[in-house]
Amino acid sequence: MAENTEGMLTAYRVLDLADEKGLMCGKILGDLGADVIKIEKPGGDPARNLGPFYHNETEPEKSLFWFALNTSKRGITLALETADGREIFERLVKGADFVIETSSPGYMDSLGLGYTDLEKINPEVILVSITPFGQTGPYRDWKTSDIVAWALGGYLAPFGEGDRPPIQIGHHSQAYLHAGADGAMGALAALFARGSTGEGQHVDVSIHESVAQCAESLSGVKGVARRLRQQGKETTTGASPDPAHFWPCKDGYVCWSYGNARITPCRPLINWMAFKGMATDFLKEFDWERPDFMDVYQQERQRIDEPTAAFFMAHTKAELLEEAIEHKVMLYPVSTTADMLANLQLSEREFWIELEHPELGVKLTYPGVFANTSNAQLRMTRRAPLIGEHNREIYQDELGILAERLSAWEQNGVI
Repeated sequence: MAENTEGMLTAYRVLDLADEKGLMCGKILGDLGADVIKIEKPGGDPARNLGPFYHNETEPEKSLFWFALNTSKRGITLALETADGREIFERLVKGADFVIETSSPGYMDSLGLGYTDLEKINPEVILVSITPFGQTGPYRDWKTSDIVAWALGGYLAPFGEGDRPPIQIGHHSQAYLHAGADGAMGALAALFARGSTGEGQHVDVSIHESVAQCAESLSGVKGVARRLRQQGKETTTGASPDPAHFWPCKDGYVCWSYGNARITPCRPLINWMAFKGMATDFLKEFDWERPDFMDVYQQERQRIDEPTAAFFMAHTKAELLEEAIEHKVMLYPVSTTADMLANLQLSEREFWIELEHPELGVKLTYPGVFANTSNAQLRMTRRAPLIGEHNREIYQDELGILAERLSAWEQNGVI
């Protein structure tokens, strides 16, 4: 059977007006095969100024952040604030299936391009709005940043030490990535509904709610450990309430936790260490089933930790992983980016994708698509567009606009 080079959404077109808050939404739809047209203001989207940058060269055309979230998209420039810009956009809407936008609630309406306006132009169009707090509610007009979204969404409080303020985790746009994925999911659900009704609809995504949904993965364990530390239990008894460790080894770290024996059996590790001649008599004779293990005294903890640390430092991550499987030990290496690039599992599944960047004279390696499918493969079709890279292709070749008029629009800041 010949390979099917079409994607699941090859028949559909997306107009992507999103800033950094919603770029992931268009990327997902593009990787699914949709024709995604990234629409930027003349001169380029401000998200191009977000780092890190290729070779640390701070230029709008070298933002790795931009590269990562705009694969599988073509790019044009257009000023919606101008009358000509709105007219062009309306022409594009006539042939579009989705519009993605991240402006403040009411802004698109003020331009005459809100959902009630767009559905008159194209009743089947699906508008995806990704905003800090959604289109309704007392917070609808509030601004946000990634750390604000994490804090108000309940995901910031559990992280950090109990005697210090909470800390932010992850990349500076993590909340936006969740919201973009939710926007893509909402867009696809609306497309499915359109198959029955023949009508589009407005998909309203709140970044605040996207983060709040993530909080279901949190447990009270971290809070308990924090409260123990705040109450001074560690200093008054010499006990260590949090026995999880990232242990150094020859070439990095592995994660292993001495804890509740019912959750993390300790005896297999001790047997492994004994097999290697590195288990002390104390480790061999210790009662790993004791119910108060979480409250062992510092002196005992030291007699556990020192030989364990020496054992891990005698091996590489690869050696520890291979032998941990053999000895049925719940241990795993802490992978670096270099480790992941060399990972046999990811390589076998062709997870890493190389895309040509002719303007840079190189191929860059990207994380692959989010799923493998048996038909209509997901794939990244192109690297992120340059500023206005496809203006002529879309305006002149597809919309039939004369070159003279395009030149005039360029001079007047319309495109």
